[in-house]
Amino acid sequence: MSSPHWSAPVAHAPVDATVPLPGSKSMTNRALILAALAEAPACITRPLHSRDTELMADALRALGAGIGEDGADWQVLPGRLEGPARVDVGLAGTVMRFLPPVAALASGEVAVDGDPRARERPMGPIITALRALGAEIDDGGRGALPFTVRGSGSVPGGQVVIDASASSQLVSGLLLAAPRFDKGVEVRHEGPPVPSAPHLAMTVQMLRQAGAEVETGPDVWRVAPGPLRGGEWVIEPDLSNAAQFLGAALVTGGRVTIPGWPAETTQPGDALRGLLAAMGAEVTRGPDGLTVRGGDGFGGLDADLHEVGELTPVLAALAALAGSPSRLTGVAHLRGHETDRLAALVAEINGLGGDVRELPDGLEIRPRPLRGGVFRTYDDHRMVMAAALLGLAVPGIEVENPDTVGKTLPNFTRQWASMLAPA
Repeated sequence: MSSPHWSAPVAHAPVDATVPLPGSKSMTNRALILAALAEAPACITRPLHSRDTELMADALRALGAGIGEDGADWQVLPGRLEGPARVDVGLAGTVMRFLPPVAALASGEVAVDGDPRARERPMGPIITALRALGAEIDDGGRGALPFTVRGSGSVPGGQVVIDASASSQLVSGLLLAAPRFDKGVEVRHEGPPVPSAPHLAMTVQMLRQAGAEVETGPDVWRVAPGPLRGGEWVIEPDLSNAAQFLGAALVTGGRVTIPGWPAETTQPGDALRGLLAAMGAEVTRGPDGLTVRGGDGFGGLDADLHEVGELTPVLAALAALAGSPSRLTGVAHLRGHETDRLAALVAEINGLGGDVRELPDGLEIRPRPLRGGVFRTYDDHRMVMAAALLGLAVPGIEVENPDTVGKTLPNFTRQWASMLAPA
């Protein structure tokens, strides 16, 4: 059920805030998969608790993993993977792409379905790849949700060719379960470039941390069969969810600090340091975390966001408020995300009086004075974040269904209000 509209608060003074962030969704869901497939118990420290991660935990529980809470942490006890089971992937790309290879390792049938929009998201490549690796999947010829995985307790594995140009998750999903396949997996990508390479680097790094043997080359990834170890996973703050908070420093000419920003990371959100600096922000990293300071106005951005497409909605909102035009490219794949993000951003920013034009692979944004109005969010958490940023400078923005942000940041509206509160 949709929540009421949220009146995006206006900033009446420069922000001056420190905003702690919960754990990375991408790291949490990868850790859950690897822990459930390990040979020994694992602890996931500082995980994200949100709709997407709870869907993953529930899916793995349905297959036989023991996942319990220890305060804010998760304790994972691997179990025998068995059906029959029913799995709800919601609208979570990580669950719908990472869970089917795990389900193929189970004994018995696993029915997989999700939200209505999830049935429109690209799944054909991973279904075809799993069949080539020896799994049995009944999708009625749709190449999409819903489908049933009929597992026998093992998957032969081997070599497979896949077009992962729609999402790097199609490769990551195969790699995460590959150590448990009889022959491991060699995935070769053929097609336009795979988006979001940092997420693939994250998958490889976490597999190696779990004890897997991984080799990589240009558009090829090899994972050898072998045991995965348990132990502790320490989850970093979700850097992509820092985008709107750091952007607030630019919009208001203030300061925002995100504590715990890692010195080295595979998270795509780390690119915010360079992207915001290119728009005129002062960006520093120190013992207190990453700090962004804005000044008297800021400029537009000309950037290829192919590696960091998830940042596009917030950057587009910033661009609509900038002092010069912007061109954001390399993100044609965003048409297949929670919604068609390019069309949604054009419709909603232009609906407020903006001037955004859709390109074959991105957006061209010319700043114009904006007015208030309803900002639709299309069940997309990043659209809520973009609307909040616009609302700092534009009175009267009413954000539709703000609770959809619970997908990755359940306390977002409270944190947003706290950031704006006088010190």
